[in-house]
Amino acid sequence: MTEFWEASFIEKQTMWGFEPADSASLAKDFFLERKATDILIPGIGYGRNAQPFINSGMNVTGIEISQTAIDLARQNGLTIPIYQGSVTEMPFDHKQYDGIFCYALIHLLNSNERKKFIKDCYNQLKSNGYMILTTISKKAPMFEQGTPLSKDRFEIMKGVKMFFYDADSIKREFGNYGLVEFEEINEPSKNTDNKPQLKFNMIKCRKE
Repeated sequence: MTEFWEASFIEKQTMWGFEPADSASLAKDFFLERKATDILIPGIGYGRNAQPFINSGMNVTGIEISQTAIDLARQNGLTIPIYQGSVTEMPFDHKQYDGIFCYALIHLLNSNERKKFIKDCYNQLKSNGYMILTTISKKAPMFEQGTPLSKDRFEIMKGVKMFFYDADSIKREFGNYGLVEFEEINEPSKNTDNKPQLKFNMIKCRKE
């Protein structure tokens, strides 16, 4: 029975496949143009979104709460440093980074956790460093689905709570942390046959 549940958990961990998200590739190009060398990826998972940065010669450090995901990353050849723990417990080191990339994570946090996470990421940037975060948009089809928890936050299925961002909430939460720009992007779900488009916001902030 233990093997069954472990196999099921691994299947869920790898539901996005092993091809990196489009926004990870876009962030890689953005960081390359600015000659970034040290990148932090909170919520690195099993490592699929680390590959564009690693393949471009950047030094990558990850943070991941799931030991199973870290084990999967190691099994697939990822040898970079990964801190095991929640992003709500940042910082895990006193290093400052040229860039921070975080994919589809911040909207899973509650209001206080989001505020701390944004501040912690900003504090770990070097001067002129950038953080790029992708967040779920209010234009996503699951917006207003499930149980309302607070304004724009819903439990869309048991245990899955999401805050849905729009322009106003992006400006409100990121405005004091070097917000440069944000744009709506479509992320194809690459591990399914019909490849539905997921509606995200891509947010860029720069530390002065």
